[in-house]
Amino acid sequence: MEFLVTKLSEWWDFPKNLDEKMKGLKRKLDVLNALKEDMESSRTTELHPRKKQKKEVDLWITNVESLNKEIEDLEKEIGESNFLFRGFYKGNVLKKIQQVEDLYQQGKSHDSLLADNSGWSGPVPTARLIGGAAENCMKEIWACLMDDGIGKVGVWGMGGVGKTTIMEHIYNDLLKEKRFDKVIWVTVSQEFNIVKLQDDIARELNLMGHLEQERDTFRRRKLLFDMLKKANRHVLILDDVWGEISLEDVGIPEPTSSNGCKLVVTTRKERVCKFIGCDKVIKVNPLSEDDALALFLKKVGPQVSQSPTLMSKPRLVVKECAGLPLTIVVVAGTLKGEDDPHIWDNALNELKRRKGEVEGMEAKVIECLKFSFDHLKDEKEKHCFLYCALYPEDFEIEKDELIQCWIDEGFIDEMDTRRQMMDKGRAILKKLEDNCLLENAYDAVKMHDAVRDMALSITSRKPRYMAEAGMNLKQLPYEEEWTADIEKVSVMGNSISEIPIHLSLAKCQLLTTLLLQQNPIQSIPDPFFSNMPCLSVLNLSETWIEWLPDSISELKNLTALLLRSCSILKHLPSLSKLQKLKKLDLSYSRIEEVPEGMEMLVSLTYLDLYVETLNEVPSGLLPKLSRLQYLRFDPYFGKTSIKVEEVVALEKLELFWGVFKDMDEFKIFVQSMPRKRSLNEYNLQVGLNYSMGLGGNRRVAIRQSKIRGDEILLPIDIQQLDIVECHSFRSLNDISCLKNAVDLRNCNIWSCRRIEFILSISSFSSSSILFQSLEKLSLISLPGLNELIKVEGFASAGSPVLAPTTATFSHLKTIYMTGCSNIKKLFPHWLLTNLRNLEEISVTNCEQLVEILTVEDDEENGTDKIKVYLPKLRRLRLESLPELKSICSKNGVLVCDSLRQIHVNNCYKLKRIPPFFPLHGDGQPYTYAPHSLKIESSGEWWESLEWDHPNFKNVLQPLWQDHRRRCST
Repeated sequence: MEFLVTKLSEWWDFPKNLDEKMKGLKRKLDVLNALKEDMESSRTTELHPRKKQKKEVDLWITNVESLNKEIEDLEKEIGESNFLFRGFYKGNVLKKIQQVEDLYQQGKSHDSLLADNSGWSGPVPTARLIGGAAENCMKEIWACLMDDGIGKVGVWGMGGVGKTTIMEHIYNDLLKEKRFDKVIWVTVSQEFNIVKLQDDIARELNLMGHLEQERDTFRRRKLLFDMLKKANRHVLILDDVWGEISLEDVGIPEPTSSNGCKLVVTTRKERVCKFIGCDKVIKVNPLSEDDALALFLKKVGPQVSQSPTLMSKPRLVVKECAGLPLTIVVVAGTLKGEDDPHIWDNALNELKRRKGEVEGMEAKVIECLKFSFDHLKDEKEKHCFLYCALYPEDFEIEKDELIQCWIDEGFIDEMDTRRQMMDKGRAILKKLEDNCLLENAYDAVKMHDAVRDMALSITSRKPRYMAEAGMNLKQLPYEEEWTADIEKVSVMGNSISEIPIHLSLAKCQLLTTLLLQQNPIQSIPDPFFSNMPCLSVLNLSETWIEWLPDSISELKNLTALLLRSCSILKHLPSLSKLQKLKKLDLSYSRIEEVPEGMEMLVSLTYLDLYVETLNEVPSGLLPKLSRLQYLRFDPYFGKTSIKVEEVVALEKLELFWGVFKDMDEFKIFVQSMPRKRSLNEYNLQVGLNYSMGLGGNRRVAIRQSKIRGDEILLPIDIQQLDIVECHSFRSLNDISCLKNAVDLRNCNIWSCRRIEFILSISSFSSSSILFQSLEKLSLISLPGLNELIKVEGFASAGSPVLAPTTATFSHLKTIYMTGCSNIKKLFPHWLLTNLRNLEEISVTNCEQLVEILTVEDDEENGTDKIKVYLPKLRRLRLESLPELKSICSKNGVLVCDSLRQIHVNNCYKLKRIPPFFPLHGDGQPYTYAPHSLKIESSGEWWESLEWDHPNFKNVLQPLWQDHRRRCST
């Protein structure tokens, strides 16, 4: 009975605070939507053709959108219910609050939004075809693809002759011509296995999810066969095939005239084409002597091509390159800008000698490529190049990651700062690219397979490498392969799940580098590391280990221990003997305590403890690590407790992420920053953990309800400022030190109850210099906000002559506003001229907002429309704005040729889309809209619109789609 009374009492009391709970729910929902918006904006910024959004991010965004709809329906249902029955909604509201919190945590856990887009089918960047022979070869392949009687085409020729380049041109032309439903490109490479080829084809079809869980050979083959059949008329290009492939075993349907499918295979070996049964076999021949010379002179530069002292020497050098474009550009890169005839004579003699010492054309090609390698003057540059061969064939290596690896290996000499070492690495990278030993691929580099063959031929002797990365190995190489002279081993990116307990590597006394990352290794036998006295780099990142064996402690020469994203790693043995360790990366692991013996790691310069589960750093530890340049804790959800005086003592810091418990501690750190001249990246949190995402290298987030503006001290070079639940000031003018933040690019203000305006500009103050560099502004749950900028001290804010002159928001790219219930107009007329860089406007859940862009009345122009120039505006998103009546005042016309999307939802009083300039086209008014524009809304809203002219609807109708239909597809 007592239990029943208690429950009834709770049920009766809940309606009284239901409104508060709903407000709390909506505040949390606003923050969740802000995170979603931030992720979508970051995705747009980072996205390029070779990247795609991760599936889990897609799913997360869909879940957020669904939850928004559910909460909207719940709020409506509660509003329509009888007061006496509202207590029954308690469970629903509390459940939604929990769901919002869970989704927010999930969203923050996404370390990266994008993944490699193997299914990307856009055009690829290509080198220009050289010579008539290549053009004729391309025409011949194209004719075969257009011939219904030819299903399989084989393209063969020596490595480096240009097969892939020709096919890249054909691939781009096929995409452009759209004669086939799908064009699929898969690079097979030397280490072929059927499972990997099947997976790669499925990824290109964006159907990997259907195949990845299947292990049965027959069913995999059948699944892929069905996928390709459903792709209708397609062209499948298998590039760089080395061995004989059975189409039936893989699951590739036989191309026939009836199905209209085509298969193109490129290979170095004619017999591969014959085994596959190609209907047409085409050989790619080397360049003619004249074409080869033209390519060489183009690459070697005008200083050489126009030199009278060199005469015929370039032609003689080119003759030794066997007409292969790859060899020609690599040798040209080595001799670029060199006009000393003696050096050219030496190069010619050396090329002849090298080729004379080996037999077979492929061996001679490798010797020509080695010529370029040997002419790298710095031994460490050579090591940097050879290191790239440790990655899988055709792998795109991120540039910054590669340079970090070079630093770990000691290939880059130690300098005063890590930043200087990164700069040195970029210079080496540029040199290797200029010498055509590495190929640029956006923010990555890759090795041509023939160049990698050359590198592996070098590392098969000295320095001795074992490079078996990305070969789908199920176990480590056999013991006999681990020779005594081996120095570096890479088995990254395989399917190795265990290390045999009987495997003894006692003879590998010279082993310095062991790369085991990206394998499902679950445990490591305790003696495994016992006989590796020279090991300096150990990478176990992205493995499934739960603890490391005690034998790790015996690696006394270890300088880099990399355990990033070991998501179940909880225990490490004592590290006290690893006194040469310079880098320790434990980010995204599950450790709860700092490893024992950390205080002995006096050489440590890089420590990544971005670990949510880490409890605290022992008192007195950090000052003992006085050489630290990189120190990172989790500033968002981590609970790591650190003492400010211990961080202040680290004077060599270049990067620091962490949390300070209050403003006093934060001020101590900020005041110490002038002494830390190398500190160029920070992410500092004051108060409780919170995140709006990172928008710049230098971020401060403050979350303290009673802090006054004049108590805040900020670094002068701050790039991102987050103000959260600070209820003591009316505007950012209250933060007096903000006027010095001339590089501020990103500002997020959330749940500050007393904020009435963001800035105040007066004729007597210097406020107008604020926010000149700002690129993104997010305003979330600010119930007191009634205008963006308050204008004071001018005779008439409505007068164009007397309106303030300011550069505020002149660099603004994105504004996001949600949950600001009091504001009625977003951008005032006098500010519109500053918005030339604005790319995105997103406004949601602002109950009283009436207008987005306010255009003043201009009596001089009479009935003429006033142009509002937003030349870079790409996206306009308006949701749940019940009072919104106008995007742009009726006397305004938008000039925004970059506009890609207008998204409108639940804005029922909005009855008009403003016209786009020019108003007249083809002799008819209102016949223009930006060509790339898409409009998304409900069908009901679209049909309710009122049009300035019927022509305007006719122009926009093909650009509109029902957003509900889009979400369901």
